[in-house]
Amino acid sequence: MSDEETYADFATVRDLLLDAESRRKQLTYEQTAALQHAEWAASDQRMGYKTDPKVYQDLLNAVLEIDVFQGHDDLAAKIAELLPETEDAVRAVTASRRISVSDGDVQQVLELVAQHVGFE
Repeated sequence: MSDEETYADFATVRDLLLDAESRRKQLTYEQTAALQHAEWAASDQRMGYKTDPKVYQDLLNAVLEIDVFQGHDDLAAKIAELLPETEDAVRAVTASRRISVSDGDVQQVLELVAQHVGFE
C-alpha cells in the first residue's frame, strides 16, 4: 500500500467487496457488514438515486478546483460522497475542520453537485 491516501465512494467499495467475495467465496464478518452498508449507501434507497463511481470522481475533482478545498482532499471527498443539496449540508462538512467557506463557495459547491448528479 502506498503512503498516499485515496478516497473511494460507496459504489466502488461495494464493487471491490463483491469482487473479493467472488474470488474468495466468503467474506469476514466485518467485510460482510461493510458490503451491506455500501450496497445500501450506493443504492437509491439512501438519497433517491444511485451513486456512480464516475460521477463521484468527476465531482471530487471539480470540488478540489475550488480554492478553499485545495489541500483538503478529505472534505472534498466527503462532499462528493454526500452530494449535499443545501447550504447547511455543505457548511456541516466544512465545520468539522473549522474551515470558513464563503457564500459564493457554498453556492459553487451546490451548483457542481446539481450539474454532476443531474438534479436542480
